[in-house]
Amino acid sequence: MPSHAPLPLAITLGDPAGIGPEIIAKAFRDQPEALRGCFVAGDVASVRRGAQCVQPPDVQVGLPVAEIDTPAQALTAPPGCIPVLQVVPAQALVPLGQVSAQAGRIAGDCVTWAARAALRGEVAAIVTAPLHKEALAAAGAPYDQYPGHTELLQAEAAAHLGRAVADVPVRMMLANDELRTVLASIHMSLRDAIESVTERNILETLRISHESVGAALRKAPRIAVAGLNPHAGEGGLFGCEEIEHIAPAIAQARAEGIDAQGPFAPDTVFMRARHTPQRAGEFDVVVAMYHDQGLIPVKYLGVEQGVNVTLGLPFVRTSPDHGTAFDIAGRGIASADSLLSAVRMARALSQ
Repeated sequence: MPSHAPLPLAITLGDPAGIGPEIIAKAFRDQPEALRGCFVAGDVASVRRGAQCVQPPDVQVGLPVAEIDTPAQALTAPPGCIPVLQVVPAQALVPLGQVSAQAGRIAGDCVTWAARAALRGEVAAIVTAPLHKEALAAAGAPYDQYPGHTELLQAEAAAHLGRAVADVPVRMMLANDELRTVLASIHMSLRDAIESVTERNILETLRISHESVGAALRKAPRIAVAGLNPHAGEGGLFGCEEIEHIAPAIAQARAEGIDAQGPFAPDTVFMRARHTPQRAGEFDVVVAMYHDQGLIPVKYLGVEQGVNVTLGLPFVRTSPDHGTAFDIAGRGIASADSLLSAVRMARALSQ
């Protein structure tokens, strides 16, 4: 079989007013081998400021930032430096820790560039540093129509494929070493999320989870489905969504060969799925009905280890499980652990 040359991995800058540039610099500083073949799709000046933020006071020479001209040059970049591809116009640095339209546009443009590079096959995967949703909206069109990364990436994929956005369904998965959860709905009000608990939506979520998680595990995943209501509705006493929508979706999924079980009481199903050294979880992934139901259990186990994965895209995208942390931006104290976990998962999923 012919051998394929390796592709670089793109890390987007994130909001330049937040901790993205400094956790990127810290990751390259502390684990250069783990970041070999990676480059930053962003702004050279912002990355240099991030590198200065994490430079120890007793170190005279800071971490070098090397500007590259093509993604492929990241594969041969000198060790001990941060390769950066300038994908936005060079401009004045934005103030740290402040929401601004300028920062939102920089962050959005970096994500757009990386998504298009992935769709063209120029990068193996993309890892997105955190952006600020208010800043993204302040940037105006087209970014004010996207609640976050997931919807922006979905729109780019749909445009590339020549499909309607609705015909490229995606889901958010948050994962760490102990628990994986996939969300049936993402960034919407709780009222709207409840309205989205339909047989069609749940079945689509189960299909995406089966295909994507199965590809990562290289086996059919055991999927648990959380109920919407307390005690999964208690036979209709606390709500009928489980009877009318969730259970029929599970039955149809099982008829298609998907190992889906439930609906289970949402206050216990995550504990049953949790995998620890002392006890193997009963399930490989939990499908949650709405954002907070699924993310609180994973984040409680530690945001430093959590990784956000977008399922259903025609390319691999992962992200750290935290936000821009404007309150500590520029202090050099933010942890790069979740970013490093996101890079490791992106490599594994893109192989």
